[in-house]
Parts: sequence; structure tokens; C-alpha cells
Amino acid sequence: MSHIARLVLSLAAVALAHATVEVMKDVTLGFGEALEHCRESSGLTEEKMEEFFHFWHDDFKFEHRELGCAIQCMSRHFNLLTDGQRMHHENTDKFIKSFPNGEVLSKTMVTLIHSCEQKFDDMEDHCWRILRIAECFKSGCQERGLAPSMEMMMAEFIMESEV
Repeated sequence: MSHIARLVLSLAAVALAHATVEVMKDVTLGFGEALEHCRESSGLTEEKMEEFFHFWHDDFKFEHRELGCAIQCMSRHFNLLTDGQRMHHENTDKFIKSFPNGEVLSKTMVTLIHSCEQKFDDMEDHCWRILRIAECFKSGCQERGLAPSMEMMMAEFIMESEV
């Protein structure tokens, strides 16, 4: 393989990696739009709600049941859960694909969430189970280089708040 071909392939890989991180940022922000709707019903205090905005930060702690309840509520808000409180694969796929370039990440995200769900399927408390799934999902995204940086997320929050 020529140097030019390797360079083109490397640039394509970098572009795809950047595109997937951008999609993850967009999906995160879109999903987060339901947070205010779910704050009261999940018992989130203003302080814990603020913590939620740091989901992608390395120091984010998955220790408050209310966060799991909020994620559950947000998932229900977008019709991403079945009646059994498990991921609705088709609706989740459609949700992710509703964002620009979402098709590049939808299969990976659905597969990752499903894999995390299976690890915690025996947990009876849905809020704790969903919190563990979210932690597993975040870890899987970080391992795959899909997680947006906190700088990227904060810049987006600032831009959205100025609109």
C-alpha cells in the first residue's frame, strides 16, 4: 500500500472518529432535553441535576439512585423503553438516527446498551439497574473513543444557553 493510500485511510479513520463523537454529543444533548421534564418525578435536586451535565467527565459518580430514575424517565419520554423497562431497540435506533449522521453510530450504541442491559438484567430495582447500565454504557463509549470530551459538551451548553 502506498504512503498516499495509508494517509487517506488514516484521514478517513480520523474523520469517522470525529463524526461519531459529534453524533454522541448531539444524541447526549438531545436526550438531555428531557431532563427538566423528569427532574421532579425522579426526585432530582437542583444540585444532582447540575451533576448530570458532567456525565462524560471522568469523575462522574454513578452513586445516586435518582440519576437512574431520571435516565429511566428520560428514556420513557422518548419512548425508548418497553413496558418491561428494557431498551426498545427499534425506537432507540430511530432516535439515534434522528440526529445528523446518527446512522454511523446507531447500531454500535444499540448493541452496547443491549450488552450492558444483559449484564444487569437480574437487578429488580429499575432505577439502580438503569444507573448501572448507564455507567457500563459510558465506559464502553470511552473504551471505543466515542465519548465526547467535557470541553466539547460545555462549549455546546454555552452556545445553546446564548441562543
